[in-house]
Amino acid sequence: MAYNTHMNFWQKIKAEKGMILALSPMDGVSDYPFRSISKKYGQMELVFTEFANVEGVCLSKSTQILNHFDFDNAQRPLIAQIFGKTPKYFKQVAVLLCEMGVDGIDINMGCPAPTVSSHGSGAGLIRTPDLAREIIKAVQTGVQEWSEGLLLEDCEDISTQTIAALRDKKKFFALEDADRKRQPTVSVKTRIGIADDEIESWLPNLTQMNLAAISLHGRTLKQSYSGRSNWEVIAKATAIVKQNSPNTIFLGNGDVLDYEEAKQKVIDCGVDGVLIGRASFGRPFVFLPSKQREEFLRTHNLFAIALEHAKLYEETYGQKERYNFLPMRKHLAWYTKGVEQAALIRSELVRSNSATEVAEILKKHQLI
Repeated sequence: MAYNTHMNFWQKIKAEKGMILALSPMDGVSDYPFRSISKKYGQMELVFTEFANVEGVCLSKSTQILNHFDFDNAQRPLIAQIFGKTPKYFKQVAVLLCEMGVDGIDINMGCPAPTVSSHGSGAGLIRTPDLAREIIKAVQTGVQEWSEGLLLEDCEDISTQTIAALRDKKKFFALEDADRKRQPTVSVKTRIGIADDEIESWLPNLTQMNLAAISLHGRTLKQSYSGRSNWEVIAKATAIVKQNSPNTIFLGNGDVLDYEEAKQKVIDCGVDGVLIGRASFGRPFVFLPSKQREEFLRTHNLFAIALEHAKLYEETYGQKERYNFLPMRKHLAWYTKGVEQAALIRSELVRSNSATEVAEILKKHQLI
């Protein structure tokens, strides 16, 4: 399909595919190995990183926080998500992400975790729309000034250790030097309100900021992940976005289980696409149309993929400071859903400490 060469990647995908299907950013879940496996087998159009705190990037003496931004070219278009409440740090981290070569920068204005929102970050920014707009502007300014030649070394709160770590990462993941003519897009992911539907008062604060995309989770901050995602409000929000900012791509999020349901949401609510999160745990195939899903399940051993996932986790993080296999265990547990003797297999996998142990457990139960 022909499309305008001046379109950003969001608009190009929408023009080519008819809808955008993306892997949602999930704290503590969507790390580099998870995204790699999901993209390889799910073939979704977009992936987001876990969010990283801009204050942490700028103020921490450790560079470990940069692990949130790990990616390789197979994951493109790659959108890095960040959160916080300090505009000057957002600007500097935007420059860092430009230098890393990400395709998009997404600002989290939707996380309901008390440790985030109660400090005025994440969904807490819904309470402070002036600050929310200031943060968006800071990121956009960082991207613009980087494209005009601003160096990471010019950012006063980015340490020499962080700059060195970034260069090491680019080498490890075989990332080329970023092209300053190719600016990352800026987008926001948010919620429908604090305790009630506030979309009519909250959303215009975002649509006036010339964002490439807005993603909306159909729950309030107070709901967190309880109850059901309100797709009626998402449909109402679609109309607001299309009226106020017709060039902005708008995606819905919440409780979507597979490709067909995502496609129905596009038809029913008018969104340009859908983010799928929890339904993908241990199930990268949910992004595939039904016939492809059926073929996938006939031709792939899900536990062989689980082992591949565990090996990739070790290869990626095994040599890093304070390495721990523990975060991998929850992923292994998700792969067991619906299989015979799932509880027994899961109980063994969540005590594993290496990919070798995972392989032994799976072979013992004749799963690989």
